Amino acid sequence: MVTKQTPQRRTQLSTSDRAEVLRLLERAVAGEPRGGRSGETEEALRQARAAVDELAAEAAAEYAAYTAALAAERAGRRSSLVTPALVTAVATVAACVADLGWGTPTSTALGVGGVVALAGAAVTAALATGGGGSRPQDLRQAWLEAVEQRGVRPFLERRRAAPAPAKVPAQRRTDRSAAARGRSVLEQSFAQLPAIEGPFAGRRDPLRQIAQWVHQARVSPASEPVVVVLHGQAGSGRTTLAVRAAQQLRDQFRGACVVDLRGAAPGERPLPVRDALLHLLNRLGAPREQLLFRERTSQEQHLRRLADQYQKHLTDVPVVIVLDDAAGPEQVRALVPERSDSLVLVTSAEPLDLDVPAARVYALPVDPLGAEASLELLAGLTPGAVAADDAGPADAVRRLCGGLPLALRIAGSSLPDRGAEQLAADLAAYGPVGPVDRALALRYHDQPEPARRLLRRLALAGRTSLGAAAAAALLGAEEQEAARRLGELAGAGLIEHVRGSRYRLHDLVRRFAHARLLDEEEPAERAAAQERLIRSYAELADAVIRLVDGRTSTRADRFGPQGFPSLDQALRWLDEESSFITAALRHSDGVDQRVVQHLLGALCDYCLLRGDLYRLGEIGELAQAHQREADQSVLVRSVQWRTGIAARQLGELDKARSTLSSVVDLYFEAQHPAGAARALCSLGITLHQQGSLREAEVKLREALELQSGDELRADRAWTQHALAAVLRDAGRLAEAHALLTESLTLHREGESVHGEAWAHLQLGQLLLRLGDAERGETELRTAGECYAATRDPRGEAWTATQLGRARLLRGDAGAAQHLLRDALARHRANEDARGEAWSLYYLGQALEEGGELDAALRALERSRTMFSRMRDVYGLACARHHSARVTRDQRAALTGNLRNSGFARQLLQDARADFHRVGVPHGEGWSCVELAVIDAGNGRVPAALELVREAERLFAGMDDRRGLAWARFLQCTLLPLLSREGAAEARERLARLTGDVHEGRDLDLQEYAEAYALLLERGVEPGTPWEAWRLGMVPSRGARMVMAVPVDRAVEG
Repeated sequence: MVTKQTPQRRTQLSTSDRAEVLRLLERAVAGEPRGGRSGETEEALRQARAAVDELAAEAAAEYAAYTAALAAERAGRRSSLVTPALVTAVATVAACVADLGWGTPTSTALGVGGVVALAGAAVTAALATGGGGSRPQDLRQAWLEAVEQRGVRPFLERRRAAPAPAKVPAQRRTDRSAAARGRSVLEQSFAQLPAIEGPFAGRRDPLRQIAQWVHQARVSPASEPVVVVLHGQAGSGRTTLAVRAAQQLRDQFRGACVVDLRGAAPGERPLPVRDALLHLLNRLGAPREQLLFRERTSQEQHLRRLADQYQKHLTDVPVVIVLDDAAGPEQVRALVPERSDSLVLVTSAEPLDLDVPAARVYALPVDPLGAEASLELLAGLTPGAVAADDAGPADAVRRLCGGLPLALRIAGSSLPDRGAEQLAADLAAYGPVGPVDRALALRYHDQPEPARRLLRRLALAGRTSLGAAAAAALLGAEEQEAARRLGELAGAGLIEHVRGSRYRLHDLVRRFAHARLLDEEEPAERAAAQERLIRSYAELADAVIRLVDGRTSTRADRFGPQGFPSLDQALRWLDEESSFITAALRHSDGVDQRVVQHLLGALCDYCLLRGDLYRLGEIGELAQAHQREADQSVLVRSVQWRTGIAARQLGELDKARSTLSSVVDLYFEAQHPAGAARALCSLGITLHQQGSLREAEVKLREALELQSGDELRADRAWTQHALAAVLRDAGRLAEAHALLTESLTLHREGESVHGEAWAHLQLGQLLLRLGDAERGETELRTAGECYAATRDPRGEAWTATQLGRARLLRGDAGAAQHLLRDALARHRANEDARGEAWSLYYLGQALEEGGELDAALRALERSRTMFSRMRDVYGLACARHHSARVTRDQRAALTGNLRNSGFARQLLQDARADFHRVGVPHGEGWSCVELAVIDAGNGRVPAALELVREAERLFAGMDDRRGLAWARFLQCTLLPLLSREGAAEARERLARLTGDVHEGRDLDLQEYAEAYALLLERGVEPGTPWEAWRLGMVPSRGARMVMAVPVDRAVEG
């Protein structure tokens, strides 16, 4: 069967008209959210140019009217030129003949005739251009507006609704946020190196050699990394030497990082290159979206992308990288930064044949200590324990310990009790075993049974550092006793002190302890210790997050109270333990999965609070691994929910929306209404940040319905303040105020310091919108105190942004600029793109208030670009609106009129359409007002009057008396220009306007209304130019910042 195709409509455009439509298309596509990426912009423009005739056909009637008027005007011009031209010719000849008749010279007579001809031509031209010219121009403007409304915008809507093509996740282009965070992380990276303690004997020459190689590379004109392979047997001090070198040379490098490659770890596979790259990117300050989103289209492609990102990130950034315990050259090559003056220290058991292009590769053996160095080390461990005449016994100890610093440290810890001679004899009693095992066995049997039990069970804790809490759980004892036992083991050299109260086991000690564990303890005892470890950490971590977020459904009455004396101390504990918890979760097989889920949830919440998206990415992979092993979908849902929130924090709103939408479906499928409500709340917040206010309200109200029960009161508080933020931006301040009041009550009831902070922040913004700067600042400062208590840097940055806005409302532009620049730096350090965009938006207004229009426009354009990139339609509309205002004022200052405001008008039209689309009548109303100012300034008085009437309707619908007053005043300035009856109506309206005194009124407007009333009394003739712009009687920047709505009365009702 053949289907008949309906031919598409086409409109034949002239060359100039087609160019005008194409310019309209280009402006519209450039302002689209998807237009932030060059590839998508080019594709959209290609599609638009191909369909230009179809788009223009949507306004065929208007185009026909315009072309008909244009043709009629041209025909009228031709007919009107015949008579004047004939008269001119006759007059020219007559003048010439008359002059000749009076005896005038021929040259003079011809000159007079020429003058008459020129004058006649001028009159003819004036007749050709005068009268009726405004009608074709009005019809042309109507045609272009019809093309935009019925052709261009539907085309963009269809394109926006179309699913984005599947593609490999691309690296987001470098921005200031990522760069600021990178600098901050690099500065702090040296503090992450293991602490240097105790004597350091026999290795000073290798240190000098490494420093010399670095110096030689630095004086070379080429930028080449220095790679030093420190090879020697385990226990020879390779890692200690590498860390000492990193610390000693830190002034020559910008950052440092240690990566355990696990080359010789028993029972573990070497660390994959991918995981090592992620660890290095995290510690050296790479953009965080690379650390959170770990989708693998293919293993090779993912690894290549990470390697490229790593090399790019460290280009011209000199750092020290310690690659500890390498398994082979393949593991090392990809980790060498090839385009920087970095130092890479590789430790391995054997020499490595490294072939790294453009790198200086050296090998440095780490041999056992000689007699003199061993004596120095033993004497340094316990001053006075080795006498001068103990050289012989000390050398025997050295031989029995193989000259290995690790074995010498462990054995030497008993010198005060044994002396060198007895120590040598006791070591010799252990027969033909390895030197490290001999020293370990000696000191192990020296310990009391509780300390030996703790050492055995520390093998269950993995490779990361641990503290007294973990030791207490493994030992099944009080934390004080566990801390004392850790001190005993450290004093015996069996565990290494890392920093503070943190300890770790050397790989050889862990191997020894694990062997003892299997030999001396029953499987049931080992399993019970592992269960206690995970359960105790779940309880403690859950208690910490409960102190921050309150008794939400995820942790209400989940565990009993814990003994943290303050929130600050609780957060410090979790800071120290987060790495250990992550490592412990990797060994949680056989543990009650409900306990594992609660521990994962608490750790995810901590990651969101701290912005630790690298660890959140790790936890996501861990949850996926659990799901593959068994049906652990509850873990995946929990982690995916937090991953969606993290994506939103990064400004990846599309990814956040898709992730959270899928999580909502998963919770509903699992018949878990509390979880579905929490995910709906997060989805609603994401939709709000995308500018989809109507859809956000629907999702948040759906969540509130699910949280209507008393057992979910704490959850409901979070949803309420999120919904209040949506309603505030939509201009529904009365409903928002009521929700925030109840939300604060519920947060206090649930003891949620963090929830209170967000509710105070939202309430402060609402009060600023009402013009109450004093109370608004009070609420914002309270929010800042709560954020400081929970150590939430994102919240503190948002508070700084809104405090800057408050100073702007008070008219203190200088203080506002200072606060907003500080907020901008904070947001960049947090990589909070949305916070950065809003700070730039308010900074642009503060600069405008200070008279710096060029700088203001730059800030507003940067915010507009950022909103477009993250597809925040509401933010984009706000930035467009104010950017248009500044552009208009800037050009008007140069020309003295509003004639050159075409681009500003286009921005305002786009802003008006965006406000209408997302449901913000307040913004739409003010865009109508600013459009009316431009139209009135360009002589289009009827169009301007229609716009301010539309603004009046919008403001009246919200009961915003401030906006309503401005719309009515502008009508009063326009009506007299149309008719004398309009002047009479304007006088009546002005009388009512000046008598309408209300809270939140604009004092400038009151003054303008009184002045314009005097002007009307003197008389304004219809058809005269609009004078309000020249007189400065138009809304200022601050007019839109405040809404005068009866909040209190509405709430009480």
